[in-house]
Amino acid sequence: MKKDSFAIPLDVRAFAQSSGTRSAHDTLQKYERLMEESQGQGADLAVNWSAQGEMRAVPGEPSEIWLHLQADATVPVTCQRCLLPVEIPLVVDRAFRFVADEETAALLDEEAEEEVLALDPAFDLAALIEDELLMEMPLVPRHEVCPTEVKLEVADEDFEAALADKPKPFAALARLKGGKPH
Repeated sequence: MKKDSFAIPLDVRAFAQSSGTRSAHDTLQKYERLMEESQGQGADLAVNWSAQGEMRAVPGEPSEIWLHLQADATVPVTCQRCLLPVEIPLVVDRAFRFVADEETAALLDEEAEEEVLALDPAFDLAALIEDELLMEMPLVPRHEVCPTEVKLEVADEDFEAALADKPKPFAALARLKGGKPH
C-alpha cells in the first residue's frame, strides 16, 4: 500500500478486539491516486466507505483478526472508444484476515480464498480503501453505449479522395525519365 498525505491510521488488532466500526463520506480529492486516474476531474465526487473489525474464533488456535471493508465511488475517466468523459462506478466489498508478518501473509495468501495482510502498527486504512477501489477500475474504461457515433472504419473515404487528388511528384519525375505515369 502506498502512503499518501491523507491517511486514516488504524490499530487493526484493537479495532477487531473491540468489534469496531468506522465509516465516512469522503471526497475523491482526498485520494491522490484516484485523482490521477480521473486526470483531476470530479474532485468533489463522493467516496463512501465503512470498515468493521472482528475477532473470529478458531478451534485450538488463537482467534483471527478480520477487517471487512465496503467502499464505493464514481470516478470520471476517458472512454477509450469515443474519447469522451465517462463516470465509472466502483464498488468494493471484501474481507481481510490479518496475520503476524509479511512472510506468513505471502504464504497464506496463495492458498486462502480471503485476502491475507500482515499486521502493521502503522496500518493506513485510507491506503487500503484506495488500493481496493483502484483494483476495481476497468483496464479499458468505456461507455456501455457511447453518446456520439464512433467511427470504427480503417479507411476514411474523404481522406482517400483527397489522397487521390493530391499531385504525385514522383509520377512527374517518371514522365521526365520516359517511364509510364503512375
